[in-house]
Amino acid sequence: MTHQLGTRTSDYDFTLPAGHIAQAPADRRDASRLMVVNRTTGAIGHRRFADLAALMPAGDALVVNTTRVFRARLLGVRDSGAAAEIFLLRRHGDGRWEAMVHPGGKLKPGRTVHVAPEFDVVVEGVTERRTRLVRLVVAGDEMAAIERHGHVPLPPYIARADAGVDAERYQTVYARQSGSVAAPTAGLHFTPELLAALAANGVERHEVLLHVGAGTFRPVEAEQLADHVMHEEWYRVTAETAGALNAVRARGGSICCVGTTSLRTLESVVDDAGRFHARDGETKIFIHPPAVVRGADRLITNFHLPRSTLLMLVAAFAGYELTMEAYRVAIAEGYRFYSYGDAMVIL
Repeated sequence: MTHQLGTRTSDYDFTLPAGHIAQAPADRRDASRLMVVNRTTGAIGHRRFADLAALMPAGDALVVNTTRVFRARLLGVRDSGAAAEIFLLRRHGDGRWEAMVHPGGKLKPGRTVHVAPEFDVVVEGVTERRTRLVRLVVAGDEMAAIERHGHVPLPPYIARADAGVDAERYQTVYARQSGSVAAPTAGLHFTPELLAALAANGVERHEVLLHVGAGTFRPVEAEQLADHVMHEEWYRVTAETAGALNAVRARGGSICCVGTTSLRTLESVVDDAGRFHARDGETKIFIHPPAVVRGADRLITNFHLPRSTLLMLVAAFAGYELTMEAYRVAIAEGYRFYSYGDAMVIL
């Protein structure tokens, strides 16, 4: 018995030469390449990201995620002097966080990691998903200590330590609310000049918020997509944004989501009639074929990992076969992949 393409995890396997994985950002944000994918005709074209203003007509809306990446990687030593890492995931308040730790076998409840003078991390418990509950012991403001002593949480496929350039470039130019452990990478290509050009052309910009969790990098292990459970992520859509997007739809304009996080946020608040509602809370929405996307008409996104929920979301939006063809073309044409890589816009 054959299965519907795009409904199994193995459908999203592809081989990517290591040289295609971007290890550093482009010299200029909007100098990256932009693949243009047309869902109606199946055509695939090639531009530069700076050309985006020419592809969006007046009256359309750009939806961006204004989350800000914090320095979630804390490097320190155990009492023995051996190296250890605490990767902060979610803040629980009162100094307590959910975190991933390394080495996991050594950092049992009761162990302490010394990050800096007057900055310790105490492991207090283990969660159902084998992450740790930790308590930060700091002198002074907790977030200030994290920003002072922490490291930019570059994805694991970037095979280098974080550097000075990452403090700026692994952050969108419109980032405001701190809370993500990974950047909403489609937004990394925008410059103030490009945003100004879009506004001058009559393209509106509206903001949503979703704090990206480490689950964004986690490959899907279940073969049936329906068996995969997403990590929860906190989001917010204000009444102002919901009303503005409803007005765009009412006058016949298109909504273009910048990144999978913006799309996941809108899909968490749109109803079956395509109307948006103000809401905040946690979402575990998993968008994959054969789901119908109602919250966006266009999507800007980077090129994603095999077997990832991000690639599956793109396939739900663009169609499985067109998505995988676009990836084949991207590899053949030498596009740069993943967080610091090139982008595609799906029309």
